This record gives sequence, C-alpha cells and structure tokens, in this order.
Amino acid sequence: MIKIRQYKEGDSAALWQVFFNTVRIVNARDYSLAQVKAWAPESFDMRVWQNKMSDLQPFVAEVDDVIVGYCDLQPDGLIDHFFCHHEYQGQGIGRALMNHILRLADERGVARLYSYVSVTAKPFFERYAFSAVNEQIVTIRGEKLINYVMERQCLVSGE
Repeated sequence: MIKIRQYKEGDSAALWQVFFNTVRIVNARDYSLAQVKAWAPESFDMRVWQNKMSDLQPFVAEVDDVIVGYCDLQPDGLIDHFFCHHEYQGQGIGRALMNHILRLADERGVARLYSYVSVTAKPFFERYAFSAVNEQIVTIRGEKLINYVMERQCLVSGE
C-alpha cells in the first residue's frame, strides 16, 4: 500500500537517491548522457539539496517504509519536483502523488497548477489534463535540455 506523508528532515538523502537515479536511469531514455549528468551530477553539495528539500516541503510516497517517490505543491500552484523511484515506476506511485496534489489544490483553492516537465514525464502529465503551454530550452551546468511548461486549470471548490 502506498502511503503519502509530509517530508521529514531526515528524508533528504533518500530523496536525492530517488531524484538522481530517476534522472540517470529513466530520463536517460530521452536525454543524452551529458545532459543527465549535468541534471543529476555525481558530486552535489548535500547541504544545498537538504536546504532545497526544506524549502519545498515535499510529500513523500512510501511502500513498506521505503521511499519510492516525492513531489511538492507550492502556494502559487507550481509543482517543482515530481519524481518516482525508477524501480517502482508503473506501480501507481505517480498516480497516488498526483491525486494527492489534485486534492490539495482543491482544498487550497489553487486555480492553476503548472510545472516544468521533462520530455520523459510529459505523457504522464498529459494523462492528468495538463497541457503544454510551450516548449523551452533550459541550460543546466552548461548543457541545454528541452522541457515543457505545462499547466492544468483546476476547479476551485464552491464555483
């Protein structure tokens, strides 16, 4: 059973592993080796990562006490991070996380969700009624990567 819970300070190392391995293994289908190495570098200051996770306050997905994914929802509707463990893809982790975000957006009265979505994740987001607003090229550590600004209009409770 998938459990979604709030981030705890001790989660940051496990979330780094989810992020790193997802980018290096899953996103490697759509991006070059140089691009995924720039996106998820071998040597990264873990204090910077821990601070990022503390700022994001992500939601963590667990199966049998193993962290298998995480995502966040910022007050303005931004989904900054959305990653599922490479060994647990296709098992409902992403669906559980996205449904959690959609419920929270409704509870918080968020009218619009948006995210900067990889080529790899675009079909997943489209299944949840996100539309590509535009394709963009971003530069990460000297490498150019394509991603998409995607958004979804939400029904705000009471309308």
